[in-house]
Amino acid sequence: MSTADTSHRILLAVTGLSPQVVTETLYALARSRPSPWIPREIHLITTSEGAERARLSLLSEEPGWFQRLCRDHELSGINFSEESIHVLSDELGNPLEDIRTPADNSRAADFICEMVRRFTSGADTELHVSIAGGRKTLGYYLGYALSLFGRPQDQLSHVLVSEPFESCWDFFYPTPYSRVIETHDRSLADTQDAQVTLANIPFVSLRHGLDRRLLDGTSSFSAVVEAARKALEPPEIIIEMSSRRICAGGEWLALPPTQLALLVLFARRARQEKPPLPAPPKDAPDRGWARLFLREYDAIGHQLDDRERTHRALKDGMDGDYFSTLKSSLHRSLRRGLGTTAERYLIDDGGTRPGKYRLKLAPEHIRIIAGIRPHKPVTTDGELDKCESRIPETKRIPGDPHTTRAPVRRS
Repeated sequence: MSTADTSHRILLAVTGLSPQVVTETLYALARSRPSPWIPREIHLITTSEGAERARLSLLSEEPGWFQRLCRDHELSGINFSEESIHVLSDELGNPLEDIRTPADNSRAADFICEMVRRFTSGADTELHVSIAGGRKTLGYYLGYALSLFGRPQDQLSHVLVSEPFESCWDFFYPTPYSRVIETHDRSLADTQDAQVTLANIPFVSLRHGLDRRLLDGTSSFSAVVEAARKALEPPEIIIEMSSRRICAGGEWLALPPTQLALLVLFARRARQEKPPLPAPPKDAPDRGWARLFLREYDAIGHQLDDRERTHRALKDGMDGDYFSTLKSSLHRSLRRGLGTTAERYLIDDGGTRPGKYRLKLAPEHIRIIAGIRPHKPVTTDGELDKCESRIPETKRIPGDPHTTRAPVRRS
C-alpha cells in the first residue's frame, strides 16, 4: 500500500512513555474505510525521555516496530526518521525530560502551536492529529491548536485498543500472523486477535476568524487563543475624535480625518438606531449629504489647510464618486490595520441595489468620545433631519480618491 496517489498527508502525534500509539494509529489509518489514509510524513512531539523510547522501540533495527509494521501490512513511502521526533525544550534550549513548571507548560503550548500552524499552511496538505499519547496537557494543546488552525481536510483522533492489549508494552499493532505476548496482568494473548480502531473527534475550526498575520506569523499560543476569543465576541468600537483613533476588536488604529468623519457619521446613526442611508447621486452633488459629513468632520482635530481643502471639495455638495471613493479608502485602512477583524466594522450596503448604507453594530457596542468644538456651527439638528429626508436613493459609483493627510500613530 503506497501514498503515490494521495495529497501530502502528515500524521502528527504527541507521545510520552508509550510510543505504541504511533504504530497503533498508523495501523488504524491504513485500515480506514472506505479508503486507507496513508501519511507521507510522521512527526512526533515529545520529551527527551519520550524521544529516546520512540527511537529505540520504533526506529532501531531491533525491535524496529515501525519498519515491522510497514513490512507486515505492506505500507511504503512513509518518511519517519529521528529528525521527525521533535523534543520540547526549556527557555535555554535544553531538552525537557518532563513538563514540570508553568514556564515549561507555556513553551510546550507555543511549540505545538507553531508545529500545527506550519503543517496547515500548505493548500495541498492534509493533517491528521492524534492525541492518544503523551501528557493530557500536551494532548489538549495539540487538539486546541488544530481547532485554531485546522481546515476542512484535517482530522483529529484518538486510538482505541481492545483488552487485554491496551497499556501492554509488548503490543504495537495487530499482526497478520500469530504472535503471543505477556499482557500487563501476566496472562498470555495473541496479537493477531487484537482490535485497534480510530475514534475520530469532531472539532470546530476557528481559522476563518484569525488575522492573516496570525496564520503566517509566529505568535504565541496564548496570543492566538486571545485573537480567536475576540473574533467570537460581539464587535465593539471606541472612537476618539480628537486623537483621530479608533479601537476595534481590541486594536487601536489612527485614521485620516475624512475617513474618520465618515465612520463617525454611520456610527452615530447606528447608536441612535436610525435607518440606513442611500449614497448621494453620482453626478448631482448633494448639499444635504455634505452637511451631514462636514458636521462630523469639523468636530475632529485636523490641520487648517486640510479643513479648507475638504470644505472646498464639498462646497457644492457631496456626489456619489466622492462618497464611494472615501468609503473605499476607509475600508482599505481598516483592513490594513485590523486584518480579517475589519470585516465587522465596514460600512455595509445591505446587499441591495441601490445600496442603503449602515454600520452593522449594536448601539450598546459603539462609544464615541467627543472631540474639539466645531470651527463654526454647520447646521441645527432640525436642519440635519431635513437634509437626510432630501437624500435620494441611488447606486454607489466608484470614483477618484479624496483623502487627507493621516495623523501620526500614537504608541
